[in-house]
Amino acid sequence: MPRPSDEQREALTGLLGLGSHSARKSHYPELLARLEELETERNRYKWLFEHAVHGIFQASLKDGLRAANPALAEMLGYDSPQDCLFSLTDLADHLFAGGAEELVTIGRALQREGGLFGYETRLLRKDGSPVDVLMNLLLKPDEEGLVEGFVADITERILAQQRLQTLNDELEQRVLERTRELQALNEQLREARDAAEAANLSKDKYLAAASHDLLQPLNAARLLVSTLRERALPAAEQQLVERSHQALEGAEDLLADLLDISKLDQSAIKPDLDVYALDEVLGPLASEFESVAEAAGLGLRVRIPRVSISTDFRLLTRILRNFLSNACRYTERGRVLLGARRRGDRLRLEVWDSGRGIPADQLEAIFLEFNQLDVGRAAERKGVGLGLAIVDRIASMLEYRVEVRSQLGRGSVFSIEVPLSATAAPTRPNMEARPVTGDPLPGRRLLVVDNEPGILASMSALLGQWGCEVLTASDLDGALAAQRERVPELLLVDYHLDHGRLGCEVIRSLRERSASELPAVIITADRSDQCRRELQQLGIPLLNKPVKPGKLRAVISQLLAQPNR
Repeated sequence: MPRPSDEQREALTGLLGLGSHSARKSHYPELLARLEELETERNRYKWLFEHAVHGIFQASLKDGLRAANPALAEMLGYDSPQDCLFSLTDLADHLFAGGAEELVTIGRALQREGGLFGYETRLLRKDGSPVDVLMNLLLKPDEEGLVEGFVADITERILAQQRLQTLNDELEQRVLERTRELQALNEQLREARDAAEAANLSKDKYLAAASHDLLQPLNAARLLVSTLRERALPAAEQQLVERSHQALEGAEDLLADLLDISKLDQSAIKPDLDVYALDEVLGPLASEFESVAEAAGLGLRVRIPRVSISTDFRLLTRILRNFLSNACRYTERGRVLLGARRRGDRLRLEVWDSGRGIPADQLEAIFLEFNQLDVGRAAERKGVGLGLAIVDRIASMLEYRVEVRSQLGRGSVFSIEVPLSATAAPTRPNMEARPVTGDPLPGRRLLVVDNEPGILASMSALLGQWGCEVLTASDLDGALAAQRERVPELLLVDYHLDHGRLGCEVIRSLRERSASELPAVIITADRSDQCRRELQQLGIPLLNKPVKPGKLRAVISQLLAQPNR
């Protein structure tokens, strides 16, 4: 840098009041050094101005651009910074995309705030193409209308934002399309579910109707075979009759299991909870399975403590009957035990057997539908494997815990826990079989009302073989006519008769025309809860088709042994 001339030195020293020789002598070196520092600083800022990455300019609010650095010229597509020193008019026409209106807005903001920071806008290049920029503008307070500005090209950032927005839009579009697809699939699933539910409902209705129609001839066949079983026949014929009886019994059990599993799957069975003495539940089961165990060459032991439980009588009986039935079926020798143990506020009902046992890895599988263990041949199959599946569903509905313990070659224990009742069970009339002195059936007049001719014929044959005088009718008019001719001592009436008439209506009409309240039994293939509850309210015993002859005889004997009401 050239050194200051003598006139410059004298002018500067005079300006600073150092005109005397002594002052020049003492202060000149310091001033010279300070001037050199200022020049160095000016050159440094000039270098930064010319080599800055971002655009820098100086402008006047009245005249336009006064200075610009090369970075700004390059950003705008000009060869030299001098080419982009626009006047105020040119700024509106050639630089700012917003034109004069934007310049006015910027000027007002600068005069109001003194600066404008983070201002995003668009400038025009030399070729007219836009460039997105971010500007920081500062109005210098010591120089009126002078603005210093810094400009950064944010095109890449804007493009990145646009790409991100495009990706977001595409993603939203894909999500929307996927949502529509899922909604369509959900709608298809709902339609498929509704169709499946409708099919299940139709299946249940068909099964209920078909089972009713199947139970009618099955009941007639069961009664006829039972009639033959009680007759003295040659050994060969007796064996055929016994095999027919076993086949009918198997068909009856299968049909009952199919009906129960269908109702449980459709939640068509609702628990009817009440308080029962334990002997009310276990006593009839003990009587029923005593002969079953004896026929299988097994001993049956029953232990019934004096307690009351809160349960659904019919459903709990179904569970225990399945336990006992399996114990008798799969135990070749030894005995079966039915007992109970207290467990706090619950009672554990247990069925023990001395059978073959169950492998540990199969203890859960036995509760699946149509699952039977160790059955290699058709001759070894007993049922279709629905009994424990029914147990599992009933226990889940009643919220009872079922457990099974087993040792191979030693036997198994099936148990279920039921809640104990703090209150005693109410006294109920017992229609189950009880010992009756002598045989009350011979010579007794019974009226059978059923709309199936086959049932009437088979009931007449069986009851006649027991020594009864049998009257038959297919409807109310026929029953009233038979009653006028000879008054019956007991009524056996089907629940569903022709033309929508119910058996309880027939019983009511016959009782109104009798001097005493005739004892009656309803026999029906209808296993619904509604039917059962209606007959419970009327106090009429219920027997389900196919009727077990032993149970039929026991109930009739019990009713006829009671004094006339």
